[in-house]
Amino acid sequence: MQFMDSMAFLCLILSSILSLLIFNFIFLRTVHFRRRRLRLPPGNMGLPFVGETLQLISAYKTENPEPFIDDRVSKYGTVFTTHVFGEPTVFSADPETNRFILQNEGKLFESSYPGSISNLLGRHSLLLMRGSLHKRMHSLTMSFANSSIIRDHLLVDIDRLVRVSLQYWTGRVLLMEEAKKITFELQVKQLMSFDPCEWTENLMKEYMLVIEGFFTIPLSIFSTTYRRAIQARGKVAEALILVVRERRRESERGETKSDMLAALLDGDGGFSDEEIVDFLLALLVAGYETTSTIMTLAVKFLTETPLALAQLKEEHDEIRARKCELEALEWEDYKSMPFTQCVVNETLRVANIISGVFRRAMTDINIKGYTIPKGWKVFASFRAVHLSQDHFKDARSFNPWRWQSNSGVTSSVNVFNPFGGGPRRCPGYELARVELSVFLHHLVTRFSWLPAEEDKLVFFPTTRMQKRYPIIVQRRHVPKPCKEMEQSQQ
Repeated sequence: MQFMDSMAFLCLILSSILSLLIFNFIFLRTVHFRRRRLRLPPGNMGLPFVGETLQLISAYKTENPEPFIDDRVSKYGTVFTTHVFGEPTVFSADPETNRFILQNEGKLFESSYPGSISNLLGRHSLLLMRGSLHKRMHSLTMSFANSSIIRDHLLVDIDRLVRVSLQYWTGRVLLMEEAKKITFELQVKQLMSFDPCEWTENLMKEYMLVIEGFFTIPLSIFSTTYRRAIQARGKVAEALILVVRERRRESERGETKSDMLAALLDGDGGFSDEEIVDFLLALLVAGYETTSTIMTLAVKFLTETPLALAQLKEEHDEIRARKCELEALEWEDYKSMPFTQCVVNETLRVANIISGVFRRAMTDINIKGYTIPKGWKVFASFRAVHLSQDHFKDARSFNPWRWQSNSGVTSSVNVFNPFGGGPRRCPGYELARVELSVFLHHLVTRFSWLPAEEDKLVFFPTTRMQKRYPIIVQRRHVPKPCKEMEQSQQ
């Protein structure tokens, strides 16, 4: 019986593969005839079914993924055709084309991501929402992450949680792991009012598994990583739905909190538990993964650029000298960090945590003399623009001073889009800047550090340091007593 089951399973796999190959053969023939009929962007569809996916993944698993796009740009131009993650895709390394794609969201293009991401985030996530519902939820998210909300409500928790996390640092620290802990705790606090506890720690462990499955073949029989991610996604959803139901009961008793979950529960739309869970899950992923990586890479780039680190320390030591040890950072302190903002900009430009965005053509679209057929994917590559010598002098060098006078920005057009653009611009862009600035302030005023060992930056499935960037930290800050402490000692 076991032998028969194994044979049946093998036959199922073989028949599935054969069906995919036949489908892909028909598809490629269709593309060939459409290319003759339409003026498609030049490019290469690669192998049947997989296209050029393996070349893309192979490039992004190295410290230098640029050749995947660079080679094709030099051969075909800044707009070219490829076939990745099972679909024909038009890549754009052109800032004007990227802006056209971003600004025509909902008109000519719609948000569309690989099946693995869609399945793991859920159909009600902000990333996948469309139309009026997306506008409404995007606006709601913006209202919880604008400057006034950060200044009046969120900054105090950001400062407190960062200080609490750093006070336990000693000796050898895995910076990326600690940064993830900080940003996840910040997200959970802002979204659901949870302070760090065992529940948040367990939730974060499952999230890490979910994110690992983002860029995999969305078939559990072919990918153990995707299978683990789907299982973890189920555990996260179970944990969040219990929170949502408890908060509904609290709301019925008249108990309220000022967080994103409260806004969702009080919304006029009557969101279901499933909709709220998908929405929270996606927001946790967005804030936790990207911001923690930026924190880590800012430290890496500063460590490798001693002059920039020295100037950053000087800026923050001046702020700290005006305050006592227990006094929290205020909005005026954040606004007095001009060089820090240059460091933030340059880290975002060089790191490219969001390397680009996927969209789908809603109709046949003419761009740069080419036609993008209805239903095709497009990928607006921010990374290709940010690292182009045509737009930034010494583009692949970390140079925060370029932002002081824009002397290192060679293009006259708007080429800096680390948070996307158009109707889907990241609603938490200002919050991410504040979190990174506060983290850098407490880090450089309290510690000096050295890399513990060589580490490698890779970009697949997400941008990260391969060994989580281990550093050796040493405390440098001598606490300055508060006035109340000084008076009590007299």
